[in-house]
Amino acid sequence: MKIKSFFAIVLLVFLNFSKVNAQINLGDKALGALQTGIAGFTFSNEDAAKLSKEAVRKMDSTNVVAGPKDGYTLRLNRIFGKHATENGLTLNYKVYLTKDVNAFATADGSVRVYSGLMDIMDDNQLLAVIGHEIGHVANEDTKDAMKAAYKKAALIGAVSSQSDKIAKLTDSQLGQIGNAMLDSKHSRKQESEADLFSYDFMKKHGYDVNAVESAFNLLATQSGGTSADFLTQMMSSHPDPKERAEKAKARAEKDGLYKAYVQKAINNKAVATKTTTKKKVVKKKK
Repeated sequence: MKIKSFFAIVLLVFLNFSKVNAQINLGDKALGALQTGIAGFTFSNEDAAKLSKEAVRKMDSTNVVAGPKDGYTLRLNRIFGKHATENGLTLNYKVYLTKDVNAFATADGSVRVYSGLMDIMDDNQLLAVIGHEIGHVANEDTKDAMKAAYKKAALIGAVSSQSDKIAKLTDSQLGQIGNAMLDSKHSRKQESEADLFSYDFMKKHGYDVNAVESAFNLLATQSGGTSADFLTQMMSSHPDPKERAEKAKARAEKDGLYKAYVQKAINNKAVATKTTTKKKVVKKKK
């Protein structure tokens, strides 16, 4: 295909796509220029947060979210509610009701925990994993992941823009961005730094730091089925899970805090509240 013909097709696709409704205004900075031969684009923390918020909104609409009175929600509120603001971040959190073993945090501060993960981890182990995910936000790794996800989804849709607005996105493309964001893999360095953040998070708040080692060992024992994607994302392309567990153990030993961790009881059921009924007093007629 000749170069002129190629760019003519790209232009035609872009003009047709520009008729689609629903756009996200990301301010003055250009976020387009994605096609081959066009210069790279800037992507700020604010850009990542705004796009993440829209992508998570789409993911929330396509997943079964635990209601406010659900046992999973009540448990997450109990163990994580006090950390709605953490490290200068404002966090919002929900539970996806699925057997998948997963958890993620995005650049806008959204934290989503899968019920499958809550089924196999106690409170401290969950906090260690959530702390790890918050570390990716605090270290701006999620900004890089969102940038890569946007580029991937936009390229799939053959969309580019050089205006002050992000390319117009349909719900389908927001879904693509969400999936690309979840599929993105952090570097070894980013994972190691998030591991350290998790340990420091546990230590700072007085939780059992040995749960970090335990959580990694527990994840390492999971294989196949619905947990495979999470393990691939968090483990396979990064430092060996046993190595990460050993580093957490070494940190605890250095701090004089190490003790073999014993998993606590796990309860994701809503606690029934006792209702008291007052006996109606019947006055006797005189």
